[in-house]
Amino acid sequence: MNWTEPPPLRASAPLPDLHPLVAQTLLNRGLQTPEAAHAFLDPRAYFPAAATQLPGLASAVDRLETAIRRQQPICVWGDFDVDGQTSTTILFQTLKELGAEVSFHIPIRERESHGVNLPILQEIIDHGAQLILTCDTGITAHAAADYANTRRVDMIITDHHDLPASLPSAIAVVNPKLLSEEHPLYTLSGSGVAYKLSEELYRRYGRSDEAVQQVDLAALGLVGDLARLTGDARYLVQLGLAELSQTRRLGLQIMMEMAELIPANLTEEHISFVLGPRLNALGRLGDANPAVELLTTSDPVRARVLATQLEGLNSQRQMLCNQVTRAAEAQLHADPALLAQPVLVLAHPSWPGGVVGIVASRLVERYQKPAILFSIPAGEPARGSARSVDGLNITAAIAAQKELLLNFGGHPMAAGLALQQEKLPEFTRRLAKTVDEMQGTASTEHNLEIDGWIALPEINLQLAEALESLAPFGPGNEKLVLATHALKTQSVATLGRNGEHLKLKVMDETGNSQTVFWWNGAEEKDSLPQGSFDLAFSLRASDWRGKAQVQMELVDFRNLEPEKIEVARTELEIIDYRNVDQPLKILSSLLKESPTEVWAEGEEKKQVRGKGRFELAAADALAIWTIPPSPRELQLVLEIVQPRKIYLFAVTLPDKTPDPFLERLAGLLKYAINHRTGRISYLELETATAQRSITVRNGIKLLVALGKINIQAKNEEEIIVASETSSKDPEEASRLLAELKSLLAETAAYRSHFKFADKDILFS
Repeated sequence: MNWTEPPPLRASAPLPDLHPLVAQTLLNRGLQTPEAAHAFLDPRAYFPAAATQLPGLASAVDRLETAIRRQQPICVWGDFDVDGQTSTTILFQTLKELGAEVSFHIPIRERESHGVNLPILQEIIDHGAQLILTCDTGITAHAAADYANTRRVDMIITDHHDLPASLPSAIAVVNPKLLSEEHPLYTLSGSGVAYKLSEELYRRYGRSDEAVQQVDLAALGLVGDLARLTGDARYLVQLGLAELSQTRRLGLQIMMEMAELIPANLTEEHISFVLGPRLNALGRLGDANPAVELLTTSDPVRARVLATQLEGLNSQRQMLCNQVTRAAEAQLHADPALLAQPVLVLAHPSWPGGVVGIVASRLVERYQKPAILFSIPAGEPARGSARSVDGLNITAAIAAQKELLLNFGGHPMAAGLALQQEKLPEFTRRLAKTVDEMQGTASTEHNLEIDGWIALPEINLQLAEALESLAPFGPGNEKLVLATHALKTQSVATLGRNGEHLKLKVMDETGNSQTVFWWNGAEEKDSLPQGSFDLAFSLRASDWRGKAQVQMELVDFRNLEPEKIEVARTELEIIDYRNVDQPLKILSSLLKESPTEVWAEGEEKKQVRGKGRFELAAADALAIWTIPPSPRELQLVLEIVQPRKIYLFAVTLPDKTPDPFLERLAGLLKYAINHRTGRISYLELETATAQRSITVRNGIKLLVALGKINIQAKNEEEIIVASETSSKDPEEASRLLAELKSLLAETAAYRSHFKFADKDILFS
């Protein structure tokens, strides 16, 4: 996996008082004005689009009003995933509260599959339905709409899946894909569309304030369906999370209790990994219709019974997913040629159709290729679930083989399909060719975009909480990926009911350590980083057991080459001038005799015409004037210069107490403000102070906490500082000062050792 470095540093934050990393992220994601940034961070500053901007919605509401007024029976037809369940519940509950005669139907996956099943539709119409209202489904239901028309029953279709070549002959079709991609409603899922329809219905009845009671369900569906969290979709999730944190729905309260979730601390990740999978388990392994009752009941006993059923089904789902994952991996290992294909296509007679989509997602994550898994029971069509990678529209790729298919549908990242089993080999060949052509000559290697480099000591709860202001995260607003350099693994432990997760303790070169979680990393345990490695991770403020703490989650790592001094010990001549009189005179004489690189930093750099650690070049001779701050800098310089002869002076002893160091650091930053618009690199500061990187970064943070400077922006390589003072943080300043004293003491101890130790020991 290739790592892409952070975008170039930008100087001005869109809003004051933002953490520099938050400000930089907003700018990188196109939120460059105060208005745009404020609306992104605070839903109260966002102006949602009117529901009637959705094509067909006004006509749909007109027809629903007529049905309510005439008491014509309405059937809400949903889908069995969490988006379909919540869509169904939103519309059923809204219509019921507005006085409609309403029922609902969610297809049973194993018997009906996706979409509007004609035999079931016939039964519903036979039982008196005069209006069919679909949600999260129906955009390809041409036959169903035509049949309803022959029975003089109107159909309203609300959906969000990709549009077919022609729309069904319904009285109204409401789908955000009919809008331009830039429209704020374009990324709504089925529950988002249902919410906007509910919103307009409540408005028509003069009860606009009541619409918000459904926004918790909209958030569940939007996050559960992996909707792109931009525009109104993000806004609804923000509102929905706030509503979920104090939910009045008994079913959700009991679900959270059983899952040991604290509602007040709920995030979108809890929907994705805790609540959503439980609701999805109903539709994947059984009948999803009870979900509507669970989400609307006011009976505590019934709510607990239903929530308990969900727990059991979810455990069963987890077991089946693990079994299918192992079986799929076994197929790939048995036939490595499968991995050479541009799309992974696997099938098995005993794989449950309800979990193959989950396993396909796991394979995509692991192999960075689109994947389709089929369930192929004997005597039945092959039914598959597809998942894709960014940049490849899997539904379009499948649509190119439509003459082989019984049915299909989906969106760019996911799809469902069915075909006769005997056509599966031909479908696989043709799909591979189509995907290969769609990807073209572009590299298929996955790029990981790094949002910022950060040292372990900078990782704390304050930073994690600042990053939380960018949540909710998801497609369209991905979690930040941060990285830190040159770590080593101290310990590894397994976590989880089945030991499927790993907990790593990692340490940097100066002894700072952090705990990192690698979710589902147990299967990759053999590939744990060896020696020194760079770590890419995401950072969140966790509430484990109700206690706020930092949670680092592994995203990727890359092993580094072992650090070594390339010069053979027998070839290195060391001439010791550490305790001579008039060292400057000796150095001048040496420089006249032969070309020599002089390593000098701090205040005496100019006096001896020296160079900093990153300015040196390869040479036969090296004069070490300034004592290195640690073995790491000495190692670095020897690798750069590759000397055969070293003149060891070790004259300069830079600051070893905080006050003179901070005074010099502040002076350098002031110069940058006055002469370079505040921009200065960390490397310059390290050389000018003759200190370690970690010490310089600590000193900068301390000056900020003391109110001496203000950081406008920063990345791993440089910062931009301003003269206006920041607000003081005495508690943080006290902590940072204690840390600085410790860092300077470490450096002073090494320099004392370097000053007096045997020269052969220093370079052994």
